[in-house]
Amino acid sequence: MTTARHNQITAHLRDAGLGALADLGFVGLDDNPDDPVIVTGRKATRGHPLTAAQKEANRLVSRERAANEHGFADLKAWRILTKVRMNARHATKLLRALLVLTNAEVSR
Repeated sequence: MTTARHNQITAHLRDAGLGALADLGFVGLDDNPDDPVIVTGRKATRGHPLTAAQKEANRLVSRERAANEHGFADLKAWRILTKVRMNARHATKLLRALLVLTNAEVSR
């Protein structure tokens, strides 16, 4: 979270018109709660348990995050990216293509 704040990730996402899903470790990272670019779940506290709607929202965020995290886990397990030596733009395109292929293969 410190690195995300230092590199102003939320500002870069907002400028690019993008968003991100994150786990509960990133609650509070986004400085604009009215127009968030980083979507996290809700945390329950001792005095305020989560409502049924908040629990369902957490499940939906987790479900969407899981697909991406499984794709990255597969890429790490296959060690595909250990020797990528190319322009960052090309590496990003390669990663996107690999994740699409991975998700297509997993969903078969």
